[in-house]
Amino acid sequence: MEMVECSLPAAAARAPRPLPRRVRRPTTAAVLAGRARLRVRSERREQPPPPPTVRASGLEHGGRALGQAAAGLAAAAVVSLTGFIGDVSPLSPAVAQAESLTVAFPVSKAREVNRVQRTLVEAWGLIRETFVDPTFNHQDWDQKLQQTMVEMFPLKSADAAYSKISGMLSTLGDPFTKIISPKEYQSFRIGSDGNVQGVGVFINREPSSGRLLVMDCIQGGPADRAGIHEGDELVEIDGKSVLGLDGEAAAQRLRGRVGTTVKVKLLDGTENRRSGRIRQKEVQISREVINLSPLSTSIISHRSDDGHECKTGYVRLAAFSQTAAAEMENAIKRMEDEGVQSYILDLRNNPGGLVKAGLDVAQIWLDGDETLVNTVDRDGNVLPINLIQGHSLTRDPLVVLVNEGSASASEILAGALHDNGRAILVGHKTFGKGRIQSVTELDDGSALFITVAKYLSPALHEIDQVGIQPDIQCSPDILSLPRAPSLRENSEATSLEMDSCIMIAEQALEIEQTKGSAS
Repeated sequence: MEMVECSLPAAAARAPRPLPRRVRRPTTAAVLAGRARLRVRSERREQPPPPPTVRASGLEHGGRALGQAAAGLAAAAVVSLTGFIGDVSPLSPAVAQAESLTVAFPVSKAREVNRVQRTLVEAWGLIRETFVDPTFNHQDWDQKLQQTMVEMFPLKSADAAYSKISGMLSTLGDPFTKIISPKEYQSFRIGSDGNVQGVGVFINREPSSGRLLVMDCIQGGPADRAGIHEGDELVEIDGKSVLGLDGEAAAQRLRGRVGTTVKVKLLDGTENRRSGRIRQKEVQISREVINLSPLSTSIISHRSDDGHECKTGYVRLAAFSQTAAAEMENAIKRMEDEGVQSYILDLRNNPGGLVKAGLDVAQIWLDGDETLVNTVDRDGNVLPINLIQGHSLTRDPLVVLVNEGSASASEILAGALHDNGRAILVGHKTFGKGRIQSVTELDDGSALFITVAKYLSPALHEIDQVGIQPDIQCSPDILSLPRAPSLRENSEATSLEMDSCIMIAEQALEIEQTKGSAS
């Protein structure tokens, strides 16, 4: 008989990143961190063991058996889950310590499948204690573990076993609660850190048509040199269709080791706009180390009616990476020194990123003790996240541009600035992803994304599946404009002026400045 005991790390073992120092933590519940101990005992026997069962202690199931595997299995394992505490998201509520739970399941003879079984138990336990819906989409989550373990037992490959985990997570009815492979997680971390090995192109899915469009290319980067332009539609990557892929999945295919190449097929957006004809182009691009900056800026100058020069600072934020707030702070200080009198903050097609980065950016624009966002935990408790004696870098008039591609942290930031009376929103209704997620690296290097809470705007407006409605509407289809605002540093103001939403934003700023001078 072989006895094995191990302790597998879980989300609770990862200490949450601290909140910005000027943000008050919720006082009604502590944010805790701990370790979930999954004790695994494996018994190898010559005779078939009795049918494995799941036993629950102190749970709503009252200790009844939740399921049985087929008799006659060559091996079985018992898992005890005890002392689970915590959460990795600084915005999510604390989780009470769990009762003990013992789970018996058949151990696969395939080593790689057995390892995925352990990952399954780890993921199941984390979701059990932190998922925003305590009914787990009205299903018996403990029974779901037993069922998936039995289905996983005869499998021969890790890929097939991971598919079973993905299938189990899909039954929660939340597309944002998912597991990604170790390779995909490394790509996710690289993107958040601000560097990537790839071709230097920003792509996003157009909500209305589902097409993958090029938003911009890094100036001088491989894609730029290959003649790829804003508005081009991505059709194939290395001979495989991108149909059904989202922006991140397509970006993953484009990334790769420095020195390797990738072949892409596109529909020329520039030619289509000029002549109405669709021209296809195919290019081979070498991958390089790309230094990503999520921020780009420009100063738009114009003359007022009385002849004075007026300067508007344009700031486009493409994603909320770890460097976003620091780069924006430096940019605002620089533009203040150059005499900028008003600002346009462009969050269009910004899918989000690190929520903490969104809170950090909000502090650049807000004063006092304003509420930045409200969280709603799985029990319906509303917890505000507030500034503490905030001091903004500027009080100049501000317009925020949003559209249906603005999601998650973009909606948190837009809601914070709007509901606190700091900014006018211009554009189109936002995506409506009002969910807070924890991201946990599991024992095998994969990562589990769990929706642990939902958020409301400071004025308690629902965001999830609703979005934020702007004060002033402009073109709802920003991706189909003649030219999207350039991401390149020191871009010409004339290219920005071709954007109708920016023109509307400037008009709104002129009205606000007139109000300010009159007072």
